[in-house]
Amino acid sequence: MSSLRLVISKVQSLPRRVLVTGAAGFIGSHLVDRLVGLGREVAGFDNLSSGDKVNLAHAMEDPRFRFIEGDLLDLEATGSALGQSDLVFHLAADPEVRVGAEDPDSHFRQNLLATYKLLEAIRKRATPTKLVFASTSTIYGEPSVIPTPEDYGPLMPISTYGATKLGCEALAASYTQLLPLKVVTFRLANVVGTRARHGVVYDFIMKLREDPRELAVLGDGTQTKSYLHIDDCVDAFLMTLDDKIWRNAVEVYNIGSEDRTNVLTIVKIVTSAMDLKDVAIRTTAKAGGRAWPGDVKTMQLDITRIKRLGWKPKRNSDDAIRLAAEQLIQQLRSR
Repeated sequence: MSSLRLVISKVQSLPRRVLVTGAAGFIGSHLVDRLVGLGREVAGFDNLSSGDKVNLAHAMEDPRFRFIEGDLLDLEATGSALGQSDLVFHLAADPEVRVGAEDPDSHFRQNLLATYKLLEAIRKRATPTKLVFASTSTIYGEPSVIPTPEDYGPLMPISTYGATKLGCEALAASYTQLLPLKVVTFRLANVVGTRARHGVVYDFIMKLREDPRELAVLGDGTQTKSYLHIDDCVDAFLMTLDDKIWRNAVEVYNIGSEDRTNVLTIVKIVTSAMDLKDVAIRTTAKAGGRAWPGDVKTMQLDITRIKRLGWKPKRNSDDAIRLAAEQLIQQLRSR
């Protein structure tokens, strides 16, 4: 039986009330759509700092979905949004890795402090809760082992984004000792697809729409990373509707593709999808060829552990990029 069929077969016996933080964002809105489609009663919580209610247009039509505009930093509002939800998907964060070079306070408040407030709301409620936390490959920093397994260490992130996400992981783990809480952490590779408002594919498309003759590429173009399509990403999140993933109080899984691709290859895929030829490429390499301070040049996650439970991506990195580019181009045309 496939992992998705297994999820659907068990869906009636598992928690029906679900909270999604960051529900109006890129990954959050796709997850909301899928959860509602599976019959879950979903509350979506978002301060709309980077998300958009347009992303939830489909879910808004379903009576099983309720949108709550609010900020996780407001403990009272967070507790109210939590309500009776026994399963929480925590996706709210400042999603821009590079913003930390100029505004680290944003990562501290929207990632680490916001997660603390959510955990406090769960603690004050004091009822059994399952928390799914969206972490990131950047917690590994620049590992010497690639593909990088979950037990790699020491963990030394090189960005405030990665550092605060790692802090969130540690906080969530500690709270499992204080109350009836279980935590599954997904360390995500770069996720691409429709509704994205940041990331290399979206950035390239927006730049080329403005000037189809020249493209500025941050870094030297040799940055080589793993990319995951949003559909495969949400399939992984839905694995948490299966009891077998919650074996211990804290579980950590890498989620990504089984290969990697470089930025200059992404340029070729995006320009081809936009039917552009002879685009002049201008790199803006910083020290070491990085795109910005804290940019990890090479990343690929070892996904052996989650594959043992039945999940694997349907697409490799290039195919994920190609499909995302086509979908984003179509989305922008339809506006």
